[in-house]
Amino acid sequence: MENTTAVLLTLLVYNAILISVGLWTKGRNQGVTDFYLAGRGLGAWTAALSASASSSSAWTLLGVSGAAYAWGMPALWIFPATVGGFLFNWIWVAPRLQKLSLNEEAVTLSSVIAPARLGGQRQLVLRFAAAIVVFCFVFYIASQFEAAGKAFEATFSLSKNVSILIGAGIVLAYTMLGGFWAVSVTDTIQGLLMFAAALLLPAVALLAVGGVDNLLDGLARVGRAGSPLPTGPMSGFIALFFVLGTLGIGAGYPGQPHVVNRFMALKDRKNLQRGRIIALGWAIVVYAGMLTLGLCARVLFGDLGDSEQVLFHTAQSLLPAVVAGIILAAVLSAIMSTADSQLLVASSAISHDWNLGGNESSDSLKNARTTVVVVLILATVLALVWQADIFSRVLFAWAALGSAFGPLLIVRLCGWEVSARGTLASMLSGFGLTVMVSLLPDTPGDVAERVLPFLLALGLAMAAREPR
Repeated sequence: MENTTAVLLTLLVYNAILISVGLWTKGRNQGVTDFYLAGRGLGAWTAALSASASSSSAWTLLGVSGAAYAWGMPALWIFPATVGGFLFNWIWVAPRLQKLSLNEEAVTLSSVIAPARLGGQRQLVLRFAAAIVVFCFVFYIASQFEAAGKAFEATFSLSKNVSILIGAGIVLAYTMLGGFWAVSVTDTIQGLLMFAAALLLPAVALLAVGGVDNLLDGLARVGRAGSPLPTGPMSGFIALFFVLGTLGIGAGYPGQPHVVNRFMALKDRKNLQRGRIIALGWAIVVYAGMLTLGLCARVLFGDLGDSEQVLFHTAQSLLPAVVAGIILAAVLSAIMSTADSQLLVASSAISHDWNLGGNESSDSLKNARTTVVVVLILATVLALVWQADIFSRVLFAWAALGSAFGPLLIVRLCGWEVSARGTLASMLSGFGLTVMVSLLPDTPGDVAERVLPFLLALGLAMAAREPR
């Protein structure tokens, strides 16, 4: 009872803050650029933490810790994959994209990869891009609501369907009120909560195990722990494919619209440089923490049934009731609020990109808010009827977006242009091959799904490049 009360009170306070943020930021939205890019006025802390949190959240807190629990030491390959993606995005992509998007007055990632020079073919490219974004993010957002439903169900003994509806309603309220400003500020709060959880829980779990030496001994007893290169019982080409497939997660970072739009919204280069340090420090702590938590739980607990419940089970088992309640509430709120960035990007794809973004009127802003409602309803319905684990399904949407948009963005940021036909070929082949391969039996590390489509799309974009 004490634990449940602590969770409930913390949730009420947290969500009151979210709604307050939406009301505070409502007056800042004078047009579509304000609604989608905060008037290009984000500071270092807001940009860094909101970009980091929106790219991670439920997948990191539940999926990565669950993967470490289920796989053992091979899960450590997730660390260089994710931190490497952060490095590439903040060091190479961010400064170039900030400059290019400002020069071309681009509001979305789609409008960057399909610039005005494409002429009459631009609308076709943007509409295909919008369809890809909406398809992927309906699934992505549904995964977040699924995670929130599971968490509420475990904590409050509520029906998962009721939990999903509650979470969707709160996300809708502050996203509709404040747009990108509200999303960025609330994701900043979410990022700080994730950082705190990633420090406290792994430290407590490691103490419970008895330190690093006891952790390694315990992992050796339960298996998959003895290799200097942590690939577990795999060897030869299977191990190579596993490593390449896991590292392939990092290739998806440049193609994530909800992440790179923070680079487009940054105020200036000084804030970009400060944001880079903040984001990389955040990534190192959070991903190392969640991997440590999963490995410790592998030693401490028996079969939990659902590996993605590791974080909740550890908090409830090792922390005092009130502290566990606060941690659980923070995680629940983080899972709930991560959907906002994807929701806003999916909305921008429909209301802005579909019509070339040519109207900054109040009607355009009204249409933007209408599409938020429509996309959220689609994602909520999917969450209510679709059952899947968070880790693999989020990575499917991640890989599809990364292969569709990442190669084209990289080529443009290298200083080249891509023809309309080449843009379509690269985008559709990257997305289409990811979808096709996902329907086939899994390869080690999902290497075929995460690497091959990206390389094909990059090759086609390079073949169609033209001097700027």
